[in-house]
Amino acid sequence: MKPVAIVTNQFIPKIARPVLVFALLLALPFVNNVSAQARKQAASDQVIIPYGAGNAIIYNLKSGLYSVTKNKYLAYNKVGATISINGKIISTKDYASRTYTKIAITDGFGKGVKYTVTLSGKNLNPIKQVFYTYPNHEYFITQIEASGKGLQTNSIIPFSGNIAAVDGDARSIFVPFDNDTFIRYNAKPFNAPFTNMSAEVGAVYNNDSRNGFVAGSIEHEVWKTGIRSTAKKDSGNAIQVWAGYTENSVTRDNIAHGTISGDIVKSPKILVGYFDDWRTGMEEYAKANRIAEPPYVFNWTKPTPVGWNSWGVMQDKLTYEKATKVADFFADSLAGFRTGKTAFIDLDSYWDFMVKGGAEGDYSKLKQFADYCKSKGLEPGVYWAPFTDWGWKDGPQRKVPGSKYTFGDIWTKVGNSYHDIDGARAIDPTHPGTRERIDLTIGKLKACGFKMIKIDFLGHATAESTHFYDPTVTTGMQAYRKGMEYLTDKLGDQMLIYAAISPSLATGRYVHTRRIACDAFKTIKDTQYTLNSVSYGWWQTFLYNYVDADHVVLSIESEGANRARFLSAVITGTVITGDDFSVHGQWSDRAKTWYQNPEVIKLIENGKTFKPVEGNTGENASEMFTQKIGNSIYIAIFNYGSEPKTFAMDGKRLGLNDKAEYKLNELLQGNVLGETLSFKLDGGDAALYKLDIEEKK
Repeated sequence: MKPVAIVTNQFIPKIARPVLVFALLLALPFVNNVSAQARKQAASDQVIIPYGAGNAIIYNLKSGLYSVTKNKYLAYNKVGATISINGKIISTKDYASRTYTKIAITDGFGKGVKYTVTLSGKNLNPIKQVFYTYPNHEYFITQIEASGKGLQTNSIIPFSGNIAAVDGDARSIFVPFDNDTFIRYNAKPFNAPFTNMSAEVGAVYNNDSRNGFVAGSIEHEVWKTGIRSTAKKDSGNAIQVWAGYTENSVTRDNIAHGTISGDIVKSPKILVGYFDDWRTGMEEYAKANRIAEPPYVFNWTKPTPVGWNSWGVMQDKLTYEKATKVADFFADSLAGFRTGKTAFIDLDSYWDFMVKGGAEGDYSKLKQFADYCKSKGLEPGVYWAPFTDWGWKDGPQRKVPGSKYTFGDIWTKVGNSYHDIDGARAIDPTHPGTRERIDLTIGKLKACGFKMIKIDFLGHATAESTHFYDPTVTTGMQAYRKGMEYLTDKLGDQMLIYAAISPSLATGRYVHTRRIACDAFKTIKDTQYTLNSVSYGWWQTFLYNYVDADHVVLSIESEGANRARFLSAVITGTVITGDDFSVHGQWSDRAKTWYQNPEVIKLIENGKTFKPVEGNTGENASEMFTQKIGNSIYIAIFNYGSEPKTFAMDGKRLGLNDKAEYKLNELLQGNVLGETLSFKLDGGDAALYKLDIEEKK
């Protein structure tokens, strides 16, 4: 298609034409005497790119900047992009010539239009600024591409611009890169002066109205991406998306982002939108990730996984005898704790106590355990950390199991040192020694007949390195892709794949379910920590088949604390228990009653994470979460404090309309509340309500 200089009215949908007129007026200088010729010239400089319902990008071919409108609202303004090429930073504002083309496309997002603005001149490497737009999506996708001979870059900013003022209870979310070191999400007050750097995705919103800006990377196979939001008293608010972001406290890296090179270098694709409800924007962002990077792992079509994991209480006291007694308890006393015909009995770390002769030794006892579970109608599960060396302090000359290499050969190199975190040393995901170790271990576990595997400490595989074994790999995320694809291939379709500590977004391609936070056990503080991640990361339910709250431990905590911990798992999406059911205790009796509750089982079968009602709790957790299924709204309430508290539910915030009639029942204790939306909850406790809606005639 030949380049065109301007989009005329015939290309603009009728719904967007008022936006076009408004946008063109915005682009003109606000002076009294603007000549007809000046107006014509200003109009010819504009490229109007409609998307969604009443949204438009207004690109100025003269300046290399653009704005974004939603109906008559100017959401983003003075948006540009920069790229560092061979050490020189180039901006879209630096070029002499800008032309554009458009072409109809059909891809995973549906039918749309791809606009490409080509920038050239001034002896600069030509770049392309690409916009993917769709009439059925309230966001657009953009990307920067540079071409030339021998290009190198480790920094691209495909989106950087001002945003409109955010009134009311203004917030900016910090989203962690992973779920390690008990890191927390944080809904920070967005008040000048302010700067926040979030990993992969960011959101700035008004918690009162819920209107908000969302921007983030939807590709993670090459780049780590950061989203910087700023508020300044004099120069206003801004959002910047930076591909090439590393920071020790967030991405865990000790060196700069790796460099990519070639005759064409690209940023990741970036989603940008302004939404009536920022929560909808985050959910759309998660869905877009799954479209842009479809699952590499086989699709899980079986019911929501439930079961038990040994790390909750047993940990290093794990034995064959204790584990099989847990299987007996599930078969005899928890037969109703199922979402299908089975549950998983999962051995965490220290299952190697059942293996004689080390990693290359005799696995017959482990196979005996797997067979025993199956004889009880249960699915056996196991655990492994494929990209870590836990014995590194014993020296580099130790032989890698299943390989001719030593561990010193396969350690991830970072300058003159290595990448250590959590007490473990990272190993190079691209090294043949790493792969041969995977071949050995996964081969043994598959031969034992395991049906689930929990893979842990995956973040070690994302580390930036000064040298990877594979010369085509130069960034941590490229290494992660190589390692995870190899691991997934070896696992095949025999096991449910569950990720524990791992990158929040990049792991979506390779696993079925992912733990949303770091280790959590039994206390109300553990519940609040887990639900901080649910409060601001619930949207990952649309990226994974399932999201998990880690093992649920009841132990000898109070009944209220037990109820809160159990409910925190239910509203996250799956329930993996963790008590020592090989012996009897109060946890056994409560598990029999709660875990087999038919109404709760229905929620677990649904398998989707509840949505937070409020998004203004900082590093803490929301107290109220909701899920709508059919004509019912489920409401989970948590009191993290020590004193009783009265909660007054706002029908409008819950999504109720004025014409609805409803009745409210509490599901865990069986209380009937009728039509009241106000109630009292003891300290350190939780409640689950079902609100059945009937429309007034």
